[in-house]
Amino acid sequence: MKFFKIRFINLIQLLFICFCLLNFSQKAEVLAFTSSESHNFVSSAVKNVAPAVVKIDTERMVERQQFDPTLLDPLLRDLLGDQGITPERERGQGSGVIINDNGLVLTNAHVVERVDDVSVTLADGSICDGQVLGTDAITDLALVKIDEDTYSGFAPLGNSEDLEVGDWAIALGTPYGLEKTVTLGIVSSLHRDINSLGFSDKRLDLIQTDAAINPGNSGGPLINSNGEVIGINTLVRSGPGAGLGFAIPINLAKSVSDQLLKNGEVIHPYLGVQLISLNPKIAKEYNQDPNSLVQLPERNGALIQSVIPNSPAEKAGLRRGDLVIAAENISINEPKALLDEVEKAQIGKVFLLNILRDNKEIQINIKPEPLPGLT
Repeated sequence: MKFFKIRFINLIQLLFICFCLLNFSQKAEVLAFTSSESHNFVSSAVKNVAPAVVKIDTERMVERQQFDPTLLDPLLRDLLGDQGITPERERGQGSGVIINDNGLVLTNAHVVERVDDVSVTLADGSICDGQVLGTDAITDLALVKIDEDTYSGFAPLGNSEDLEVGDWAIALGTPYGLEKTVTLGIVSSLHRDINSLGFSDKRLDLIQTDAAINPGNSGGPLINSNGEVIGINTLVRSGPGAGLGFAIPINLAKSVSDQLLKNGEVIHPYLGVQLISLNPKIAKEYNQDPNSLVQLPERNGALIQSVIPNSPAEKAGLRRGDLVIAAENISINEPKALLDEVEKAQIGKVFLLNILRDNKEIQINIKPEPLPGLT
């Protein structure tokens, strides 16, 4: 009797195990089916923006010598004679994103500046001509107009001020001519000063991302997990291990595009000084040098290294060695802080600076002028 009881219990256990396995198998089939039919947030976000991403092809005429005369043997140079300059067609490529229902495309200035012809390939493969409405070399942004009857949609723009380090970042574009390419990463850093990357002629705080941005991605959108454009891809810096990608915040891009649409250019205020950062440690080390020409104040600020002739700074009386400690009553601890305040200034209106000169604090009224050499 005891034997049959044990066999009965074993049978019940076996039936229970079979039931569990069957039930798990059915659920596994359902999960597998569901996962093959559904998609993650990346594909959903991309669908929201991809129809507005375009490829931009450019051409321009450049003049080049057929041979470098410095490399030719003198006898061969005599035989060939004067080679002169031969015109050639130079082609370039980049990406862009349609930002409104009037067919306006945001892209990088370096993609379309000084070109003769612009061709825009839409997401559906159709090709149309593009007209460059304006470029701004300082922010590396440009605005291109396409035929408003040929595009299929425009991308929703997000708010780059809402970004946090660690947020998802998705880059779209045509790297190396490979259309409709998508890469995924995160926002690695915010407010990355472009001057620290070796571009002293730009005024930009960049979004840094580890989403792959390669040649041809320039001008394409960087989007968030909601499918909103948060930046315009601009450059990549390669290094051991992985590349570093950077994008222009969309809030700045919107402001620049509005000015380009209205005026065809962006006016940047300038003072006409070259600055270096000063802090107590640097100043103390300099002051201890017996060969130092002046005694520097041992505090933070933007030290004027040189003054450009005939600039607003020279007209206002600024000198080499002046330490800027405040601008418009905003404390200045480094050159970048001063440049940020200058960018907000109005052309021709008084801009107040507090400086230290010979250990005395004085105020200087300066009137910013348009940054020369951009048009």
